[in-house]
Amino acid sequence: MSWGQGKIWMNGELVEWANAQVHVMTHALHYGSNVFEGIRCYDTKTGPAIFRLDEHIKRLVNSAKIYRMDGDEKVSFDILKQACIDVVKANDYKSCYLRPIIWRGYGGIGLNPFNCPVEAAIAAWEWGSYLGPEALEKGVNVCVSSWNRAAPNTFPSLAKAGGNYINSQLVKMEAVLGGYDEGIVLDSYGYVSEGSGENIFLINDGALFTPPASSAILPGITRDSAIQIAVELGYNVTERQVTRENLYIVDEMFFTGTAAEITPIASVDKITVGEGKRGPITTEIQQYFFELLSGECEDKFGWLTMI
Repeated sequence: MSWGQGKIWMNGELVEWANAQVHVMTHALHYGSNVFEGIRCYDTKTGPAIFRLDEHIKRLVNSAKIYRMDGDEKVSFDILKQACIDVVKANDYKSCYLRPIIWRGYGGIGLNPFNCPVEAAIAAWEWGSYLGPEALEKGVNVCVSSWNRAAPNTFPSLAKAGGNYINSQLVKMEAVLGGYDEGIVLDSYGYVSEGSGENIFLINDGALFTPPASSAILPGITRDSAIQIAVELGYNVTERQVTRENLYIVDEMFFTGTAAEITPIASVDKITVGEGKRGPITTEIQQYFFELLSGECEDKFGWLTMI
């Protein structure tokens, strides 16, 4: 099944896709009061498996807590985790993308959300490579955006909240209209933060480095996976502030994210990165990542939840 088909888990029940609806006066529609996740299920040699389900649901629950949307049983860790499994089973997917979302529903207008009920849903559909299948090998061409990430104590970057992604849309649209595949956004101090919806890694002289949480990044779960894989392969990984000019002179660079998976970066601002294609260390990390997800190598990290 594809987008627009199948069943969606909504407030504790599996409903037909077309019937998973909300009122036009839903609080989240007007004020961006929602938190969400992106999760992938992969077709492994031993059957469908959801990648790092516990970590994704923990981040979702924490995002809800930051925005004071916790406390309701239907947005508890155990309920949401089982609902993800149920959605994959109900739609008979072998591989798919899952979108759990928690939001403030219909109950009143105005910035005070406490009279609006907390609701939750989980949809799933088949979705290939976010930046295109060729990008996984050839890499993508990106620009540094004119937009910046929010300063500390403005929007909580640790929460994966819908409202935060208005900023990401500006970054993405600017990149697309400029003829690029993606944009890289700087933090409020001018240091590299991340892509519009991906974390970023740079490789120089055989070592990896990536911006820290203090650079207004969403601490990605695929980011954490890439760090663990790189260390397992014997590489040194450092979290540190990254200047814009670092982007132009490194040997390799890649994005990480649930949607983007591990995608090489071929150029930044029309300056070629390395040889302008996937480099050898990126290739090694990417290969390990996909072999684990297909079941071709041992899941020694315990990342797969079998369906």
